[in-house]
Amino acid sequence: MEGWHGERRLRLGSPTQERVLVTLLLEPGRMVPMARLVAAAWDEEPPQTAGHQIRKAVAALRTRIPGGASLIVTDGAGYRAVLEDHQLDLHEFTRRAQEARRAVAAGQAAEAVGHLRACLDLWRGPVLAGTGGSVISAASAALEERHMAVAEQYFELQLELGQSGELVGPLRELITAHPLRETLRGRLMLALYRAGRQAEALEEFGRVRELLVEELGIDPGAELTRLYEAILRDSPEVAPRVPQSVADRAALLVPAPLAQPDESEPAPCTLPYDLPDFTGRDAELARLMEVGRDAAAGSTRIVGVDGMGGSGKTALAVHAAHLLADAYPDGQLFVDLRGFSPGEKAQEPGSVLHSLLRTVGIPDDRIPDDLERRTTLWRTVSAQRKLLLLLDNAADAAQVRPLLPASEGCLAILTGRVRMLELDGADWLSLGLLSAADSTTLLTRMLGTGRTEAEPEAVGHLARLCCGLPLALRITTARLRNRPRWTVQYLVDRLADETRRLRELSAGERSVEATLRLSYQGMEEDQRGAFRLLGLHPGSAIDVHSAAALLGTDVRDAEDLLEHLLDTHLLEQHEAGLYGFHDLVRTYAMSVREAEDDEESAVERLVSYYTLATNVACDVLFPGRNAYGDVPGHGSPELPALDGGDRALRWFDREYDALLAVVSQAGTQGLHRCAALLARNLLFYLDLRGNYEEFRVVGRIGVDACRQLGDHALLSLSLGNLAVAHWWLGDFQDGITTALEALEFAPADDRRGEALCIGVLGLLHGALGNFDEARIYLAKGIALHRELGSARMEAQALDNLSTVETWSGHFTEGARYAARATEINRRLGDRSNELSSLTWLALAHLATDEDERARACLAQALELCDESRKPANVAVVLAHWAQVCQRLGEVHSAVEHAEHALELVSAEGTALRQAGVVNVVALVHLRHGAPERAMELHRHAHELSSRLGYRIEIARALLGMAEAARALGDEPAARRHQHEAEALYDAMGVAEAGRRL
Repeated sequence: MEGWHGERRLRLGSPTQERVLVTLLLEPGRMVPMARLVAAAWDEEPPQTAGHQIRKAVAALRTRIPGGASLIVTDGAGYRAVLEDHQLDLHEFTRRAQEARRAVAAGQAAEAVGHLRACLDLWRGPVLAGTGGSVISAASAALEERHMAVAEQYFELQLELGQSGELVGPLRELITAHPLRETLRGRLMLALYRAGRQAEALEEFGRVRELLVEELGIDPGAELTRLYEAILRDSPEVAPRVPQSVADRAALLVPAPLAQPDESEPAPCTLPYDLPDFTGRDAELARLMEVGRDAAAGSTRIVGVDGMGGSGKTALAVHAAHLLADAYPDGQLFVDLRGFSPGEKAQEPGSVLHSLLRTVGIPDDRIPDDLERRTTLWRTVSAQRKLLLLLDNAADAAQVRPLLPASEGCLAILTGRVRMLELDGADWLSLGLLSAADSTTLLTRMLGTGRTEAEPEAVGHLARLCCGLPLALRITTARLRNRPRWTVQYLVDRLADETRRLRELSAGERSVEATLRLSYQGMEEDQRGAFRLLGLHPGSAIDVHSAAALLGTDVRDAEDLLEHLLDTHLLEQHEAGLYGFHDLVRTYAMSVREAEDDEESAVERLVSYYTLATNVACDVLFPGRNAYGDVPGHGSPELPALDGGDRALRWFDREYDALLAVVSQAGTQGLHRCAALLARNLLFYLDLRGNYEEFRVVGRIGVDACRQLGDHALLSLSLGNLAVAHWWLGDFQDGITTALEALEFAPADDRRGEALCIGVLGLLHGALGNFDEARIYLAKGIALHRELGSARMEAQALDNLSTVETWSGHFTEGARYAARATEINRRLGDRSNELSSLTWLALAHLATDEDERARACLAQALELCDESRKPANVAVVLAHWAQVCQRLGEVHSAVEHAEHALELVSAEGTALRQAGVVNVVALVHLRHGAPERAMELHRHAHELSSRLGYRIEIARALLGMAEAARALGDEPAARRHQHEAEALYDAMGVAEAGRRL
């Protein structure tokens, strides 16, 4: 390694400093973590002060190198080298190599040679002369491989340009350093042969054969052996290349007239066979047929099919080509361009043109050597014909453009993993995944109806595991056909293990993993690293903001990367701005994770982002809620626009799955404060949507995180929320135990925490029918909330106290508390809680036969109803609206609303809400003259509420059963149910007025 400042060579310091600098320069622009720098400096035995010594080395380098402070910058838990392209010869090497590739693709061999020569001139030998330790040696080996690849291509092009004898010396020097590289030996043998030294060329083969046998115990490879045999036979394929003279080039500008196709000869057709079991793709096939028929009618058309590897692009294109063959009588030509083929280089346009020209009957002596004139000749030939050209597996537009025919009567169908937008005038079809029905149909066609009809469920499961990817479906059926004793279910069980799934999806030379690997390896290193990190995102939909947080970049760069992955079909897009992994691609992303990926920091950034975003969304959706603490994390990530209730709720709905996964991940990875705060935010949303099973799961995650933190105030808050979850799910005694623990942990100066716990205890005692205790707790909680200015919590406690008083038969007090709660909720703009307080206000009015006032309250509540928000509470409103309608004589409407309430609460409500709603609906049916239906519903409510210990609804169910039994003429049963109900009412202290139905 050498460092220069102008004409002065820099002294870089100690070996440790050199190793640190080399490690940073090998990954310019990327953060290199401290652990990697330590490993590079000391291999496997770093001193205890390694981190300190690395920092000292960096400080010394910043001093020794002019402008070193801006060259080596601190970046998180590591350092990053920041250089301009001209400051690092590795940058120049990479740039020149890329220029050479582009020149080769354009058929400009001489220009490519110049770039490759410049690359070779930059080479100074192994990094740190091979003394850099294992980490640097590994990187040095990779650079050495790149150097050798450039050298081999350089000599290959020189040979093609007619050079020979002058290459022998440089080739021998390289072979001395790399004696086992067969490609170099082949270049030397060819140079010797073309220089008229055939015997030396043959001797060279003998030397390398002896060396390989002695060193490795193997014979030379097939390619080198074929070259030896060609030289031995003086084969034309190894004949010297003679550079064209100016006169030769001028003569070819006026070629002899081209022969027209001989109609007596069959038109050339090189299409592969059409799959007999081709399935699905109806819309895409129809579009291809439409384009193909238009092209045959005289319009110039190019149509491309892009899609992820294994999605069936070739199968669709070949199927369409066979169907269109009769419209192109002069030939149907197929070329595999090998843009993404395992172990093969993409075909050069020049060689493809040579093959095409020969296929349509142009003799070798009429085919020019250079790309430009071959392209001109191909366009001239194709202009005289109606050809269908299928260019399969294209790498890029530069490879395809010279191959496109010029005739209006020709059709070109392209397939590739990347949409080539540079091809003007091309129509593109993006090939997605097969539908579940088409996947099952394809499996049936390949396996046979006997096998699939015997295991229909397993076949459906197999189709789902293959995720609609045709390659995966064909591989699985190939394995089943090859293993007749395997059942479909047996293979399903093998595929169920996600860690083995990609290995299972291989048969012979075909493999889903190998197909994905080609797309992965085609990306730049920073794109591969981002792809691996994105695999950590737990959401089914990834937006640019969460991706930016995960990757530690800004939103614009994240979007560019996501769009690139979308272009290469490693991501899907179901709607604008939202991206997602195909299940098998996500599995692959997780399988290629590398030790150097800073996954821990990435997850921390993602958790911090979601905690901040849910904070903002909750503040919008739940006005008046109390804030709690700052969010720990990395900087200030850019958040999506959440300014409005609808927008914030849509964001929550979209991110729901990701949020559940992230809060769980935060807890398991030790991000306890974020886990606790994120859990609290998520509980607000889960309560709004009525998802109480998840509410309890998330509540427990929050409690566990707080226990690890040792933050008693936050633990008390989280336990209080968990107690509410127990109430919703009918586990009242567990709720009381949890709420008492919450009260115990509430610090003496945490009045808010104390108020919350007391209010929850009142709620739970009310559900158990302990109305005296409930009143005491709720009254105390209301006073505390009012004193602290927590209006939202005060309104909730007032609502709960109204419930207790109405249940107890104290309707005036119940109405007063519900009216106060409604006033507060309306002032805060809290629609969800206002709906609840209006409902309880209506119930108090119903109990005192103020039907019109009750109707007015319920009408306002109905205007606030949204069945997607707390649907069980909407069911309560509808059930009582049915009661009001019935009492006002609207009988038909009453039954309709009652059944709607029953349907809604059965689908969306917990047992707690179901018990109350079912009792009310039963009464509607009883008053409607349907005692059998009423009895059935009251029994169901009795069963539900008895399971919970929900005493007020048990009593109401028993009283309803008594009335239903009496209407059915079963007086003994009626008396029995009446007696049981009265005993419960007495135990709860319910006034006589509260015992009416």
